[in-house]
Amino acid sequence: MPCKEKRLRIRRKEEVPEGQARLNPKSMEYLEIKKEVEIVIAGKKRYRFKAFPWEGVPENEVWCNTDEMRTLGIADRTIATVRAPLKEGGEE
Repeated sequence: MPCKEKRLRIRRKEEVPEGQARLNPKSMEYLEIKKEVEIVIAGKKRYRFKAFPWEGVPENEVWCNTDEMRTLGIADRTIATVRAPLKEGGEE
């Protein structure tokens, strides 16, 4: 069965701790995200973050730490493919 994924906008937010991504609870439910979220930029760069539900996050956005996004070279408002990791904690 193919993994559910969705194109969401990545937002830089100071209040989000490094290593975390905050998503709308409805988005997490739809994407079947439990503990981790995988963010794929331009089909090449893959990043994993601990996923946390947050009511204040719009359904079409993922909030990540500002400094961490800057270090990874991800601009604010970047569109990325967001999904649950294919295998928890391992390679594909």
